[in-house]
Amino acid sequence: MSRRTCAALILACATLLAPLTGCTSGHDNKASPATRSSEPSPKATPTASSMKPTVEQPPELDPNETLAGHQKAITGNAVLAFTQGKKGDALIVAVRCQGAGKVKVTVRSVHASFPLECQVGEVSTTYNQVAVKGVEHGGVVSVEASSAVHWSMTIGRGTPAEEESPTSTAESL
Repeated sequence: MSRRTCAALILACATLLAPLTGCTSGHDNKASPATRSSEPSPKATPTASSMKPTVEQPPELDPNETLAGHQKAITGNAVLAFTQGKKGDALIVAVRCQGAGKVKVTVRSVHASFPLECQVGEVSTTYNQVAVKGVEHGGVVSVEASSAVHWSMTIGRGTPAEEESPTSTAESL
């Protein structure tokens, strides 16, 4: 199991224990994007995959995920199209940013959005997984960002993260 998949499972469990205030969904099924940050482990031996990422290259997907769209580093607002996926797959929206300001990402077709806070001198990467009805269709992601923020994005498709009950999560820690 990949490090990102483990992080997604942990965050999915955490969402059961505390509400995600930054995510919204306009559907009645009460699903919201799962969010996780990706930072290399300081104890890991440096390799090409564990080196600190730059905002110039869009975030990477896991090998079992498929690319649906990407944007190399830019500033300001943009609209990015993504391709249709298979029924049952989740939509993955991975954003990497740097600079003082906020980025608001909106997946229009499923009425889901999430804000990101970006910092000067720090590259942060956030993976958001949206697994709601209708996400298998193609669509667009809108990004609102100030000109002081550099960002890049990868949109992918993959198997939705499994959610565990809070009891089993506490026992497994």
